[in-house]
Formats: sequence, C-alpha cells, structure tokens
Amino acid sequence: MKISVILAHPKSGSFNHALAARIVKTLQQPGHEVFFHDLYAEQFAPVLPEQELAKGSSLPPEIKRYCDEILASDGIVIIHPNWWGQPPAILKGWVDRVLKQGIVYEFRQGVGVGMLKARAIVINTSNTPEKDELEMYGDPLETLWKRCIFGLCGVKHVVRRNLTSVIMSSGEQRKAWLDEVEKLARSEFPASS
Repeated sequence: MKISVILAHPKSGSFNHALAARIVKTLQQPGHEVFFHDLYAEQFAPVLPEQELAKGSSLPPEIKRYCDEILASDGIVIIHPNWWGQPPAILKGWVDRVLKQGIVYEFRQGVGVGMLKARAIVINTSNTPEKDELEMYGDPLETLWKRCIFGLCGVKHVVRRNLTSVIMSSGEQRKAWLDEVEKLARSEFPASS
C-alpha cells in the first residue's frame, strides 16, 4: 500500500510529532510505501495563489508532487492539534492547494464527485476535555474531515481519534495513546498478503 502521512504541528518534539513517528514506523514495518510530510519542517506555503485557483491550472512542482502522492495513496493519515475547532492554518492551506477541484474531486451537474480511493485516519490532539468539546462546540473537526473534506473527495472510510486533554495527560496516558494509534494504523492498513 501507498500511504500519505501529513503532520501539522509547529513544535518539533511535540506529542503530535511522536504520534507521527509511531504511525510512520508502524506503516513501514510491513512494507507500506509511506509519503511523510511535516508541513512546518518543509515550510509548506499555505496561501493559495490566484494562478492556482482555476481548475486545470499549472501547478508548481512541489504542489504537483503532493497532488500526485495523494492520488496514488491507498491511505491517508492526518495528524494535527485542534486550534479553535480547526486544523492549523498551514494544514488548511495544504487542503486548499492539494485537494483541488479537477485533481481529487469534480463537480458534475452541480454535484461533487470524489476521485480519491483511499481510506483515512485523522488524529488530532486537544486540550479541551472531550465532554466540553462535544457539549459546547459539537466537535466541528468531525464534520470538517469526514463530510466537508474527505466526503467531497470520495474517501468513504474515515476514522478519527481526538486525544484529549493532552496538556493534563501523564506520560502513562501518552504511551497508551501511542499504542492506540499504532493499533489503529495496523488495523486500518494491514500488511499485504
């Protein structure tokens, strides 16, 4: 399998980085081909320029590479913190520039038709206790990833884990979360037989 792993956290050594490292290692062990991108380390430019806006526009080589990888992927893993009920701006910019109309979805007779055939996992971290997140905000990331982004792009199977509250977690809890995401990656992207 080919699997894209996209990390969006600015602090090297963060728990998001530990999650990404565990997932990449887990996916590489059975021989999956992993396209790993740490958007901050790569200094991904998130602002969508006007010349890329039109369907079928010429793309810079670095953006075309991301597009080619996502189209080739059997799996997609997104790892990011929850900031204001949204992913960091760099990841939103990646969505704008890579998950483009004409590449991963089309509008046909006014209806969005997705072209990705991948399965997806979204792991996000939060400092808001889950009960508060659900009661006060209704978990906007669930809708954003499953319906607004991956739903439009044709990804029918999306598993999302919200790991919270990271700021109050113990080392033991973080180890349990790392083990949980490893198990999730193995179950969603099993070794090819």
